[in-house]
Amino acid sequence: MKIIDIQCLRGRNIYCHRPVVKLTVDLEDYCDTPTVEIEGFNDRLVHLLPGIKRHCCSPGYEGGFVDRLKEGTYLAHVAEHIILELQSAAGYDSRYGKARVWKEPNIYHIIYEYKNEKCAVEAAQLAVKLINALIKGEELDINGEIKKLVKISSQYELGPSTKAIVDEAVKRGIPVTRLGNESLVQLGYGKYQRRIQSTITDATSCIAVDIAGNKFLTKQILSEQDIPVPYGDIAYTEDSAVTLAEAIGFPVVVKPYDGNQGKGVALNLSSEQQVRKAFQAASAFSPAVMVEKFIEGKDYRVLVVGDKVSAVAERRAACVVGDGTSTIAQLVQKENLNPLRGEEHEKPLTQLKMDNTVQQVLEKQGLTDQSIPSKGQVVWLRENGNLSTGGTATDRTDEIHPYNAQIAVKAAQAIGLDIAGIDITSPDISVPLYRNGGAVVEVNAAPGIRMHVYPSEGKARNVGKEIVDMLFPEGVPCSIPIVSVTGTNGKTTTTRMIAHILRTCGLTVGMTTTSGIYIDEKCILKGDNTGPHSARMVLGNRSVEAAVLETARGGMVKRGLGYDRADVGIITNITEDHLGIDGINTLEDLAFVKSLVVEAVKKDGYAVLNADDAMVLEIIPRVRSEIIYFSKNHDNPIVVKHLKQGGRAVYIKDNIIVMAKGNETTPVLNVKDIPATYQGKVECNIENSLAAVSGACGLKIPVEKIVQGLKSFRADVNVNPGRFNLFELGSFSVLVDYGHNIAGYRTVLDSARRLGAQRLVGVIGMPGDRLDRHISLVGRLCGENFDYIYIKEDSDLRGRKQGEAADILYNSVLEGGISKENVEIIYNEVEALQKAMLDARPGDLIIIFYENFEPIVECIKKISQELEKNREIEVEMIQQPAG
Repeated sequence: MKIIDIQCLRGRNIYCHRPVVKLTVDLEDYCDTPTVEIEGFNDRLVHLLPGIKRHCCSPGYEGGFVDRLKEGTYLAHVAEHIILELQSAAGYDSRYGKARVWKEPNIYHIIYEYKNEKCAVEAAQLAVKLINALIKGEELDINGEIKKLVKISSQYELGPSTKAIVDEAVKRGIPVTRLGNESLVQLGYGKYQRRIQSTITDATSCIAVDIAGNKFLTKQILSEQDIPVPYGDIAYTEDSAVTLAEAIGFPVVVKPYDGNQGKGVALNLSSEQQVRKAFQAASAFSPAVMVEKFIEGKDYRVLVVGDKVSAVAERRAACVVGDGTSTIAQLVQKENLNPLRGEEHEKPLTQLKMDNTVQQVLEKQGLTDQSIPSKGQVVWLRENGNLSTGGTATDRTDEIHPYNAQIAVKAAQAIGLDIAGIDITSPDISVPLYRNGGAVVEVNAAPGIRMHVYPSEGKARNVGKEIVDMLFPEGVPCSIPIVSVTGTNGKTTTTRMIAHILRTCGLTVGMTTTSGIYIDEKCILKGDNTGPHSARMVLGNRSVEAAVLETARGGMVKRGLGYDRADVGIITNITEDHLGIDGINTLEDLAFVKSLVVEAVKKDGYAVLNADDAMVLEIIPRVRSEIIYFSKNHDNPIVVKHLKQGGRAVYIKDNIIVMAKGNETTPVLNVKDIPATYQGKVECNIENSLAAVSGACGLKIPVEKIVQGLKSFRADVNVNPGRFNLFELGSFSVLVDYGHNIAGYRTVLDSARRLGAQRLVGVIGMPGDRLDRHISLVGRLCGENFDYIYIKEDSDLRGRKQGEAADILYNSVLEGGISKENVEIIYNEVEALQKAMLDARPGDLIIIFYENFEPIVECIKKISQELEKNREIEVEMIQQPAG
């Protein structure tokens, strides 16, 4: 077995509404070989991964997968279960998976859920490695491999503080987007988004963070605010540190003036020698070292969120307890076996490390790492209680005295932090500091909240919720209105119409389309931008107040959605297009893919469906929200039934677009008053207008704004470029459209005939990745309707040879009834259009179905200018006197 491709679908997708990996593998020579026929395969697999015995698989009971192994199952299916089990062994509960043949007989897709993307990808690599080892009878240290997998996965995991906040945001239904591979996370969308990294928020002042990092400056500011702090100063040499310590009076504390996590901190120093050693250790982290009075008492961390104390923990320095037989080094090894301890921040507690600082602390106690403490003897390994150095924490939130809480909040505000960890040393946090000599010893930006979420003792505090509530107080939105539009035809125009209506409401609109990404009508990125990356760009823009996203099939299949849930999801129609691509072979397959847009709608949102479309019955069962149907016919049976049940619909009656809910109706406007319909002659834009009105209805936009938007929306190159754009060039006209399938061609031709041209001239072509029969259908349709045809080809042949698609079109247009004399093949579409315009007769309507829009428009402008110049010359010649 070998891996061909690995794709991570991070958003909701056609397989699952959770992130999945799509793994493509080649089973090579074992494509038809069940594992029961591979000697020793099943037994060795179960021995190496015993957890696989619990897998249910299709039988639906624990052990079902093992029974399938015994019956005989194939390697792709086995790989699916191995990957899920490897993720489980790494600590991630991922259960969804399936394996399906992609290309007979040996290429398979394996789809499986994941929680940690790095783990999911590495698990796939390891699964294939294991399967190949089992086939060849080779040994594999699976336990060692799983340890590597765990280590790699932990590097990609969110930190505990960020994760606690993210988990709470998810509970509240706030969209979460991870930015990059670190712990930077976006909560919410558009204008209302907030960003966090650990407990640093986008409102945390950079100056405040710098101040908190400068411990001496922090003390100065706190002291000026009458907040009790230990007396001290900065030393740059050992001698000056000793002089300071003697002036302050022993015992003292020595620490880096800009350190963190307790690194280089030495407490309770009572001699010159201890100060000198401590200075050397601290100066390894900072060129300047603080020497200050040692405050007797316990080490408390007070978490301030906004304007209140959210949690308090008493921190206890890392220690071991003697058993009378083990050395201190051995006791540390035993404690590190505690399942609650892990590397860095991956678990509630951090593993103990024997470094130089520990050796110094042991020396102060008259011990070494080889000393054997008596049973019950407590041996301190550190002098500070930081969890990052192995300390433990006990919750004291309910014990803090109101005065001390007030001091903590005051300290955070004095520095300018919205979230702060205030370190207080005090004999008892329940007694005011002014009574027991306690003091604020540090103010920390980006305080870790692990000690509060997972205290070693006492009540766990949901400080993640406190932080989320501060970021998004009650009544403050976390998202913007989102409309997602898909379908075979009309989705671009519908997207533009809705965005235009929203702009009439005064909103800054972000829009993704096949022509580019637009923010407030300004194109920020040209090209086809209808995938998840484009959606995330819009939703990550802080100026955007509403988003309208054209959502294409390709992006959904390959990457999933770029958003969580939309307020309105629209499917314009489902007709034959892109069949035979990405495993989509039938209209039912296409409807299944497109349905994702209406599946991913908020519970209180709306799915907008075309009641006139034959495939709507395939989509309806997949919808979980309310539905708004649209139809050109007020008596459409689906609409009539829906309205009787109190539902919503938009339809046409006597040329008037009507919004209805149950028995209540609201007239919107006459279709002839919508410029894009060319006085009701362009059928496709009537349908697009119905979809747009339905989407606006789902967003609860006032009727007068909908009318204003549609009346000012024009089918020209500025408002709706490339979609039924009509150019008048004196005696003839040119119609530019992006029709690229049989339904698109038919719609344009039906509308074009209503424009009253004397002769229809077609400049036609089809994308090379379409099926031969679809190209032929378009060709026959064109042969039946056009008086003259120029056949061109796209510059992107999409896997075909030059001339191949053109030949299919040529033969099929002749089958449609047009004579050979009225057909020309000119491969370049600009040259084909230019020839059509130069050969045009008065009353001609030239219709070009383009690939690249801008060169076509430039060509039309150029020919128009030349024709105008020729007309001026002709007029001058007529006006000149004879002789």
